[in-house]
Amino acid sequence: MDVKVKLFENVTFQAETRGHTVICDQPLTNNGRDNGMTPPELLLTSLGTCAAYYAVQYLRARQLPTEGLEVDVEAQKATQPARLGRFAIRVRVPDLEERHREGVLRAVKSCLIHATLEHKPEITIELGAPALV
Repeated sequence: MDVKVKLFENVTFQAETRGHTVICDQPLTNNGRDNGMTPPELLLTSLGTCAAYYAVQYLRARQLPTEGLEVDVEAQKATQPARLGRFAIRVRVPDLEERHREGVLRAVKSCLIHATLEHKPEITIELGAPALV
């Protein structure tokens, strides 16, 4: 997987991958123009959509209804260092038997983003010169 992020203007960034583009910005109160989600909001979006995908896959594999499926993700900030310290994922599913509710829960917990956050990934950072256009 590869995503390229370029400065668009001010504190607005354009992220591109596989021909898709996402705009990331800051709210007006943080010197942005509020033209897109902030990086933490994009992280919550990744977690929520991944959880939803795994829930839908479970339900569809068992020919169970997916109507009304919703996922809400909230985060609380922590300090020293500044970070998101607590995530809460709420998955709303159609009325299901208890065994399938447990199955959806297992499926959501195996989501790639959830697993990545649960198991600290290795992150390397390199500094280089701008690419010539």
